[in-house]
Amino acid sequence: MPVVTPEKLASLQQHADDVRNICILAHVDHGKTSLTDALLATNGIISPKLAGKIRYLDSRPDEQIRGITMESSAISLYFSMLRRTAPDAQPVPKEYLINLIDSPGHIDFSSEVSTASRLCDGAVVLVDAVEGVCSQTVTVLRQTWVEKLKPLLVMNKIDRLVTELKMTPGEAYIHLNKLLEQVNAVLGSFFQGERMEEDLNWRERMDERVAAAAARESKLGDIDSEAGDLQFEERDDEELYFAPEKNNVIFSSAVDGWAFTVRQFASLYEKKLGIKRNIMEKVLWGDFYLDPKTKKVLGRKHLKGRNLKPMFVQLVLEQIWAAYHATMGGDNGKGDPAMLEKITKSLNITIPPHIARARDPRLLMTTVFSSWLPLSTALLVSVIESLPSPKAAQAERLPEMLEGSPGSDHIDPAVKEAMVNFKSSKSDPVVAYVSKMVSIPESELPENKRRGAGQLSAEEARELARKKRAEFARAQQAETSSTNDLGTALDNISLDDFVPPVEEKKAEAEHLIGFARIYSGTLSIGDSLYVLAPKFSPANPHAAPEPQKVTVTSLYMLMGRNLESLNSVPAGVVFGIGGLEGHILKSGTLCSQLEGSVNLAGVHMAGKPIVRVALEPVNPADLDKMISGLKLLVQSDPCAEYEQFHSGEHVLLTAGELHLERCLTDLKDRFARCDIQAGEPIVPYRETIVRAEEMRPPANKDLGRGAVIGVTSSKQVSITLRVRPLPQNVTEFLLKNAASVKRVYSEQHNPEEDENNKDEFQDQQNVEMDEDVVESKALSIEELKGQLRETLEKGKGREAWKGIVDNIVAFGPRRTGPNLLIDATKEGLFPKVFSGDKTEGDAPKADEALHAAHLCDKVTYAFQLAMNQGSLCNEPVQGVGIIIEDVSVTATEEDASARDRLGRLTGEVIKTVQHSIRQGFLDWSPRLMLAMYSCEIQASTEVLGRVYDVLTRRRGRVLSEQMKEGTPFFTIQSLVPVAESFGFADDMRKRTSGAAQPQLRFAGFEVLDEDPFWVPFTEDDLEDLGELADKENVAKRYMDGVRRKKGLLVQEARQHRVAAEKQKTLKR
Repeated sequence: MPVVTPEKLASLQQHADDVRNICILAHVDHGKTSLTDALLATNGIISPKLAGKIRYLDSRPDEQIRGITMESSAISLYFSMLRRTAPDAQPVPKEYLINLIDSPGHIDFSSEVSTASRLCDGAVVLVDAVEGVCSQTVTVLRQTWVEKLKPLLVMNKIDRLVTELKMTPGEAYIHLNKLLEQVNAVLGSFFQGERMEEDLNWRERMDERVAAAAARESKLGDIDSEAGDLQFEERDDEELYFAPEKNNVIFSSAVDGWAFTVRQFASLYEKKLGIKRNIMEKVLWGDFYLDPKTKKVLGRKHLKGRNLKPMFVQLVLEQIWAAYHATMGGDNGKGDPAMLEKITKSLNITIPPHIARARDPRLLMTTVFSSWLPLSTALLVSVIESLPSPKAAQAERLPEMLEGSPGSDHIDPAVKEAMVNFKSSKSDPVVAYVSKMVSIPESELPENKRRGAGQLSAEEARELARKKRAEFARAQQAETSSTNDLGTALDNISLDDFVPPVEEKKAEAEHLIGFARIYSGTLSIGDSLYVLAPKFSPANPHAAPEPQKVTVTSLYMLMGRNLESLNSVPAGVVFGIGGLEGHILKSGTLCSQLEGSVNLAGVHMAGKPIVRVALEPVNPADLDKMISGLKLLVQSDPCAEYEQFHSGEHVLLTAGELHLERCLTDLKDRFARCDIQAGEPIVPYRETIVRAEEMRPPANKDLGRGAVIGVTSSKQVSITLRVRPLPQNVTEFLLKNAASVKRVYSEQHNPEEDENNKDEFQDQQNVEMDEDVVESKALSIEELKGQLRETLEKGKGREAWKGIVDNIVAFGPRRTGPNLLIDATKEGLFPKVFSGDKTEGDAPKADEALHAAHLCDKVTYAFQLAMNQGSLCNEPVQGVGIIIEDVSVTATEEDASARDRLGRLTGEVIKTVQHSIRQGFLDWSPRLMLAMYSCEIQASTEVLGRVYDVLTRRRGRVLSEQMKEGTPFFTIQSLVPVAESFGFADDMRKRTSGAAQPQLRFAGFEVLDEDPFWVPFTEDDLEDLGELADKENVAKRYMDGVRRKKGLLVQEARQHRVAAEKQKTLKR
């Protein structure tokens, strides 16, 4: 194929109807990059022989070594095909531009998938024909559903059914049919979920209307008409599903370089069988059979007991199997020459003599298939025919997308219309979305690059020759001059000639380029645009941080590992943009106007980072380098985050172990350029209490378990409180509705106050609100109150929590957590959350005596602190209710005013309440909650035992094990503690010789059912384990590890001396 010039591609960008923006999505190792290689070969970018082996878009060295994609990369491809302008007209060649984005499949890089999908209009979803639907397949299908992308299904690796599983064509057809059903079942579940939600909303709206009409005391007829106006709109899901007859399913083998659609075979058999192509397309897949005598198509019921093969098996799969047999089959794996000759004749294919003589069965097979069913043709024709152009896609996708964007009611109608109707003239408003920032070394920018390895210009050649002559003359002079004097010779050989290149290379700057898509208008170099941050809302355009205006310094066409300069880009194009450094952190929107602009960046974000490590430079002098490198890394990676703790630690947050490895490599080699060492990963824990069967007797028998009377050191204030575990369902409800709880708080406080208090508890954990575990839409205050009351008053032990909702003073930690502070004082001193009171204690007046109400806000603050740093190892607490039973102030003889006394007592009260809560907490049976990963592993039967062995050693728990029908593979679902997961993937690969790959996803927190302070105290335990408790206490090990890391006191087990004379020989 000819090499297509960048100028040609740039000219095609102007014709929006002939542009397609697609992303390739799939589970890890399902063949995305190999498939892309075959498409690149059509543009002469790589050799067709190397397609599927070179993995061109995996441009990083670590991607090539590991064999997986880690960063999404884009490339523009040219494709020309014959199209008829009218049914009876002659076909004419038509040119298309395909902007293709290859995305990673590994779960650690799912944020890259979400950034890629937002830029595109269609998606090519790959599924491995052997492994079937995997965890990431479901994730990427959900991504296409959420982003409203039109998907195209590619069943890849069909060659494995022939060569590896040795299936017959009939078995392969049944297998592919089941696989298609599985994919459609996933899509059906998304549709069903959405319809159920719509149905519920519709019923609620109808009930509201009926209630409103009844309230107006209208007649019965009016009520009927009110309800009748709002008909539930039925929607057909027929269009959603993949079906080969709709030409949205492609069967392929990327590594062997072939693919086909049903339409291709329909046109092949059209003349031979005399059946029209459009009819043939509908019957080639499914339960349709060809009568060999009459050459008619029969349905299943007309078979009359005859054993016929389905048409897809007879006319399609058997031909593919025959081609494999002829080239690679036979007894010795060398193929069948007679059969091959027959096939090449019937298909009208000529095999070049050098290939025929080469005796390489694989080369022969790829030659036959690439001539008969080239992958690029099948895929690109389907992309052009099935997936929408930017114009059509924006008209369909954007109205809904704009509705979901922040402050959608305040978007300027002109902006909205330009985006939906795809207006691309210079006068129209420009709207572009930057999905991520990509870091490019300065030498790789087109303006600093000499044009390829092409011809030098005359000027350049002369300059190069002059430099070489000067170097040669200098070297000769050094040689001939006084060779006896070694010192002079060394002086002449100047070291300066060699130092600068090394210095330059070391100090090579990195430039951040925005990975963007333009939705309306035309963008040129030198244009000024506003950069809108992800939290921007058009309702309040001048709110801090005020959007800044930037000038576009450069525009690029993304060509995989290379960039090509552009002068302007029209609407509908995926492009690179320079000039945004320091203005966009990870993603943002660019708009030509500020008033009434639209924010596209505030709409999505995939998985949050959970793995955290503290970093430090090996040489302390490189600290500044490391910090600036970290800031660059955070900008160029959509999922990495950087924090500096109060302890002075520099902490990097990443999505997983592989992601962490990639970030550290980038940091050392590109961004910081200094040696960096990472500490042990910091794992988040939670603390809670439970009612265990065997607990020590309560500390205060008269008051009961968990009750504490705290007296301040000056003996002026005494506080009685009780600590109780919350029911499990209440904790889950509060975690699920953290956003609603936050809203309750923010509605009772003015925003300025909220801003002041925002950083109050930001010292240690940033993964606090588990919104990534359960996402939920915010409830109104009344709904939250009603549902919380219902949850508290049902289930086990509900008597203790009856009528308590109206007495809730605060949620904690950070005012949104799953712990409750409850006012049970006789006077009802505390302001309540749901009563709408202002949640601050009233300051005492000048001559007023001090009373308990003045201390309420101090108690609340102490509760927040205690919940944020628990008793076991200063980790956040969840599932605890603190009931304040009494706060009493003792009058003192000294004649000090309330204001003076309050200042002195504040610290004492906070300290006492904190200490009392800790005492009450330890009166119950305390538990650590471990962060858990849900782990999915696909493994064959041979390595199943080793997989279980690794899981058991890592304290994993198997949830389910399913065999994939028709394959020797098992899918194992399990839970593994995050603390035990470091090195887990490597360990698994080593033990199974690379046959099992775990996929880890954060799945929330789970109680470790072991008391960290447990020592044997019952007679049975003492008899079994002895006084020293020989059994390892895992919870204590975790707790001590965290305490050690935080510099807290760790109680080491005492070494018991058995006898003095025996001590020396104790080890033997």
